Amino acid sequence: MQGFHGEYEATVDAKGRFLLPGGLKKQLPEGESRFILSRGFEKCLTLYPLKSWELIIAKISKLNDFDPKVRQFRRQFLGGATEIELDGAGRMLLPGTLREFAGLNKDIVLAAALDRFEIWDASKYTQLFEDFSPDAFSNLAQEVMAEKGDNNNS
Repeated sequence: MQGFHGEYEATVDAKGRFLLPGGLKKQLPEGESRFILSRGFEKCLTLYPLKSWELIIAKISKLNDFDPKVRQFRRQFLGGATEIELDGAGRMLLPGTLREFAGLNKDIVLAAALDRFEIWDASKYTQLFEDFSPDAFSNLAQEVMAEKGDNNNS
């Protein structure tokens, strides 16, 4: 899988539905219409194409059930995960409990995150970038992208 890219704006209607943006839809495998929607690590939602979700579940299923951290992680990660499907008009329904968790209002942004998309309230998403200076981003990039044993991060 090459990974998704881009940011896409959408509008949630009164029933909690949004139209999957065309630019995002073009990146999906042909015929992909089923997804898993779950809570994100931050106050956002995460939209996984079913194939991406299955790879994650395979990893999670191998974790040690006797470890309390594993059980807590599973509860947090899998709780609220919901299968959703595109309707005939290309819309997705965001369940109320998940919309509430992420504080989603009318305007949302779907942001690529390699094998999935994060769904953010548009104003919160904008704030993420306003609160993060170019220097802070440069430092973060240096920290996370440096290879172990790399001495070139002066």
